Amino acid sequence: MAHDDAPRRRRFTPRAVALNAALLAGLTASIGPLVWMVVSSVKPEGEIRQFPPTFLPDQLTWANYTELFATLNFPRYFLNSVVVALVVTVGSVLFSAMVGYALAKLDFPGRRTLFALVMGTLMVPGMVTFVPLFVLVANLDLINTYAALILPFLAAPFGVFLMRQFMLDIPDELLDAARVDGAGEFRTFFAVVLPQTRPALATLGILTFLGSWNNFLWPLVAVQSADKYTLPVALALYSTGQNTVQYGLLVAGATVIVLPILIVFLALQRHIVQGISTTGLK
Repeated sequence: MAHDDAPRRRRFTPRAVALNAALLAGLTASIGPLVWMVVSSVKPEGEIRQFPPTFLPDQLTWANYTELFATLNFPRYFLNSVVVALVVTVGSVLFSAMVGYALAKLDFPGRRTLFALVMGTLMVPGMVTFVPLFVLVANLDLINTYAALILPFLAAPFGVFLMRQFMLDIPDELLDAARVDGAGEFRTFFAVVLPQTRPALATLGILTFLGSWNNFLWPLVAVQSADKYTLPVALALYSTGQNTVQYGLLVAGATVIVLPILIVFLALQRHIVQGISTTGLK
């Protein structure tokens, strides 16, 4: 009996209590802003601005959501975000997998140099390439088009690195067997390699979708027509006036924007853990 009680007593050591307290504090800091946003979205504008602030609403109201859908052309902006995010996700996953496969399994001159360049671009902040990218898109006469929102993000250094690291673990004998059976490189890639990389594909797809869905600065400067706005841009422009910010409209819109990606993340989070844990990212 004493042997059975020993592990139970060890759970409440000062070290365990301190560790759980730190984890609880981290969890609160992580989800606190999200909970505050959702709760504030059903408060009147005056209550959101009052000081000291209230956590639970004194007066529950759906006026912010009513005004959101009445002010914004919500179906259009939502469709724009969905189309851009899906096309970017599919394209980025496919092209990153192709480049990763070439760097991991094909022997060609300059392979190491090309991989070094990919790693080098991975270390370059996005703001450094922002202006050159805008100039390039403008010279191609793509400003204010859906192509401007999609083409610059169809391949990313991180995606190439992730897929390459995962594909290094695929046995070469499996690919040789497919080639002996008469399969070309494209058939080998689509029929043999891609099914073996589902965790990495899911991980990259989720991360790419989240990044594209939340992208704000590039769509803000790449398009000028209201009919091509994505949700983050439309929300920011319509909730911010010349002299004031409609915080109720802003938090209601942010809640609507967050819900789809939160659902996607919660549904597929196990693929992120599985994909990252098997790609050598240690």
